[in-house]
Amino acid sequence: MSIPSPWDARSADGGADGVAATLGRVREAVVQVVEGKDDVVRTALVVLLAEGHLLVEDVPGVGKTMLAKTLARATGVSVRRVQFTPDLLPSDLTGVSVYDAEARRFDFKPGPVFAHVVVGDEINRASPKTQSALLECMGERTVTVDGTTHTLARPFMVVATQNPAEMEGTYPLPEAQRDRFMARVSMGYPSPASEMAMLGNHGARDPLSDLEPVSDPGELRRAIAAAAAVHASPAVQQYLLDLVTATRSHPAISLGASPRASLHLLRASRAVAALEGRGHVLPDDVQGLVVPVLAHRLVLSSEAAAVRRTPEDVLAELLQRVPVPSTSRV
Repeated sequence: MSIPSPWDARSADGGADGVAATLGRVREAVVQVVEGKDDVVRTALVVLLAEGHLLVEDVPGVGKTMLAKTLARATGVSVRRVQFTPDLLPSDLTGVSVYDAEARRFDFKPGPVFAHVVVGDEINRASPKTQSALLECMGERTVTVDGTTHTLARPFMVVATQNPAEMEGTYPLPEAQRDRFMARVSMGYPSPASEMAMLGNHGARDPLSDLEPVSDPGELRRAIAAAAAVHASPAVQQYLLDLVTATRSHPAISLGASPRASLHLLRASRAVAALEGRGHVLPDDVQGLVVPVLAHRLVLSSEAAAVRRTPEDVLAELLQRVPVPSTSRV
């Protein structure tokens, strides 16, 4: 069983300009609810447009789940939320086959992953076994239960929230799981002005109650197809590859970025260009995404961790070191 959503591979009307108009409406709708987090909202839109998955990390109560639910509401797609707990089972996510005694057959009951946007709330409170149930969903956009493979909806996006690993009752996400998230963002506390606006606008009612969809799954699929068609010159692709390759040989990093990270960085860069109405990728697009796309995948060496270096520090160093292609080559 699967949610019927035929993949429309045609370009969106107007190409990159059409993408910018569509996602511009979505952004305006989302920022009405998510106050003072324009950069986070923009990254979430980039990941959605690039058909990736988003990891939102921060302390409780700063709007991680609200961001995901608002994004789904504004785009008009289906959304399911799962609260991850230590006793959550893999079948609670993917679904289960139930025996129908009257018909004498097993019927598949789909789980919450059969939605366009799946909100995994506090994903690192579940056991690694349950966390790994999302690996096939995120990588292949399919679910295999009892030997039968079911296709998921498109667009399909997992927005997982997690609390800092040092908080009680959390399990750090394994490297293979982190690598399937296209980007990681941190919400952070709002500014005093944004929090005051939030108190005035949302203090007496649900902030999502008045939000109306400004798009639909069909329009979103066409925008995704148009973004995927944005041109990335060989020079830009080589620059991107040089940055990723540099993480694998840096002495402060024991585990560098994977080939999947290269693909994610390229797709996200195309999405950024499309959001800005451009038909080609610039080195600036790549540079702006290096931290959100690569930082959560890197594992520092014990020596670097001992002196409290961070992946962000190392990536900033690499951005200074790796030569940027000339404008004529781009």
